[in-house]
Amino acid sequence: MNRYLHIGGIVAVAFDSTEAYLLTITHSGRGVFRTGTWERVARDYELAYPEKGVGFGIGPIEGVPLPVAGMNFNTGEMRLVSQSGRYVLECESSGISITDTVDPND
Repeated sequence: MNRYLHIGGIVAVAFDSTEAYLLTITHSGRGVFRTGTWERVARDYELAYPEKGVGFGIGPIEGVPLPVAGMNFNTGEMRLVSQSGRYVLECESSGISITDTVDPND
């Protein structure tokens, strides 16, 4: 299953340890999406850029330190594969293309 999230100004992304949530960090704050449905479940407009490769969760993952993948500002691209390999994210400054490698018909 493929999905596209329109999110401008992406700086970094991270999955929580259970892969139930995706943290997005942008130039206008942070958001948390529930994986599977990709519904946004939390939003914070306060700037909170990653420090030393770590971003902090909000909402259902409030305060959880997460190792992030950061945007390569030279190429304008970023790629992240979840720890289990289920989700593959291809990010650009205007959004995230998500591939779910699990076939729902299996």
